[in-house]
Amino acid sequence: MFKDLDPILHSQLRLAVMSLLISVKEAEFTFIKEKTNASAGNISVQINKLKDAGYINVLKQFKDNYPQTICKITPLGIKAFEEYVKNLQTYLSIKK
Repeated sequence: MFKDLDPILHSQLRLAVMSLLISVKEAEFTFIKEKTNASAGNISVQINKLKDAGYINVLKQFKDNYPQTICKITPLGIKAFEEYVKNLQTYLSIKK
């Protein structure tokens, strides 16, 4: 009846990051920080967990002599997000 929820995506901040990336495909770290209202350190930790799971790619580069971090959702990340949403719906559609 209930489907397992991906523990990587079940964290509120990681789910917020993935929700942003699923709609824009890629985003700068500063955009993610602004939209989630989380600290830079916390976002960095969560981004690394998503990267380690293969759900996002992280590109670090310089733009106008300033460091720039770009996060991009991977096909595996898209699949995991869609599966998470589908499994979450099993919790919301309980028949009484």
